[in-house]
Amino acid sequence: MSTTPRTASLSSMIWQVADLLRGDFKPAEYGRVILPFTVLRRLDAVLAPTRDKVLKEKEKWESKGIDPMPFMEKVAGLKFVNTSDFTLKGVLGDPDNLTQNLSAYINAFSPTARDIFDHFRFTEQTDRLAKANLLYLVLEKFISFDLSDKAVDNHQMGQVFEELIRKFSEASNETAGEHFTPREVIRLMVNLIFAEDDSLLTPGNAAVRTIYDPTAGTGGMLSVAEEFLLDHNPDARLTMFGQELNPESYAICKADMLIRNQDVSNIRLGNTLSDDELADHKFDYMLSNPPFGVEWKKVEKAVRAEHEKLGYDGRFGPGLPRISDGSMLFLLHLVHKMRPVKDGGARFGIVLNGSPLFTGAAGSGESEIRRFVLEEDLVEAIIALPTDMFFNTGIATYVWVLTNRKPTNRKGKVQLIDASSFWQKMRKSLGSKRKEMGEDDITLVTRLFRDAQEAQLATIIAADGTQTREVVMKGAEPPEASEGGKVRLAPLSRIFRNQEFG
Repeated sequence: MSTTPRTASLSSMIWQVADLLRGDFKPAEYGRVILPFTVLRRLDAVLAPTRDKVLKEKEKWESKGIDPMPFMEKVAGLKFVNTSDFTLKGVLGDPDNLTQNLSAYINAFSPTARDIFDHFRFTEQTDRLAKANLLYLVLEKFISFDLSDKAVDNHQMGQVFEELIRKFSEASNETAGEHFTPREVIRLMVNLIFAEDDSLLTPGNAAVRTIYDPTAGTGGMLSVAEEFLLDHNPDARLTMFGQELNPESYAICKADMLIRNQDVSNIRLGNTLSDDELADHKFDYMLSNPPFGVEWKKVEKAVRAEHEKLGYDGRFGPGLPRISDGSMLFLLHLVHKMRPVKDGGARFGIVLNGSPLFTGAAGSGESEIRRFVLEEDLVEAIIALPTDMFFNTGIATYVWVLTNRKPTNRKGKVQLIDASSFWQKMRKSLGSKRKEMGEDDITLVTRLFRDAQEAQLATIIAADGTQTREVVMKGAEPPEASEGGKVRLAPLSRIFRNQEFG
């Protein structure tokens, strides 16, 4: 699903703050002001309904010499609070002491929320704004936006953040795709990893599961997974974990997790390949969209050391890909993070370009990694996506689904699904993204996967050249052409034995 008109117009309104910054800030710097102020306004608005009760709890328990934090969080219904006597509106009401009061307001957040503003280097930005006589104007503008959770739910807020990051990336000529994945791609991946887990999706099953994204970005994959699960089974709970390299994306991810009442200590900052911050964890589900075709020279020393010293006890035992593309290192990282079969096993989805499928002759690192995942019978399916689906590249991309708990009918087999023709043209391109998958496309691919169905795609061409398409399941008769027309059949879903990839 693409960004809704509501979230698109809200993000455009917020981005107009850039008009105030023009001249004093370079376009590449706009996001450094707009993103943290958006987070600040969101947190301020979410805390507003319980603010008075929170302050009463503070007074009550402090007077008894007891730490009020757990009681304040309980009243707020969130894992963070702000204990300042100010609201953002109150800060604005005293223009002479604006910088000091804003700083005091930030410092009154719980440490978890304060850390977000440290990673945005917020004080640095507010000092610059104050010197340029812009702090009052910027704050006034943000207070005019209604970012309460009644007006903008968590899902919409996630989309607003992503749209702002995209605008920031365009303004600074950065790669937007490094920060986030199109929502419909995430929804397809989420459908696939949950597809075979009927008991988890059954209402009334109060199951608790873990999910992890080693390239978490702004947290889109994690939050869409939670929304999907709660839509199907409100009694289930998903505990989210992630690691992210970019400090601004990390700060937004953390803010999103805070508002979702997740434990934000599970979101870590750092390079996943050289420094696995969650090294002692294994997970039920995982999702990742690692950067395509990005070299791993910066982390080469650490990765090679782990490969040589730890072998198969570490993450990179099977082999190392060529230095120009590190995406297969993330594949191995996720395999290593799978919950063991005896504890229930794991399933994950990862987006990769064509390189991991096709590069590397026999004996090369890539070939050895492919051999390892096939011999271990981990690859469940590979789905080809349409081109022009991502914001920063038009190349062909694939979703790999891997699991160590294959159902009996899938053991020793891999399903290949060609979804490259399942798309609709977007009304307006976003960077390189010109196509999107519709709801029906996602449902069809999910059904083919869930039922382990082989199928063909029949294109029916009428005499006048008009075309319609029909999915023909294995064993069914293909449609017949009308007079003067023809039917073209192409493989849509095929299931092969692992050995056939030898």
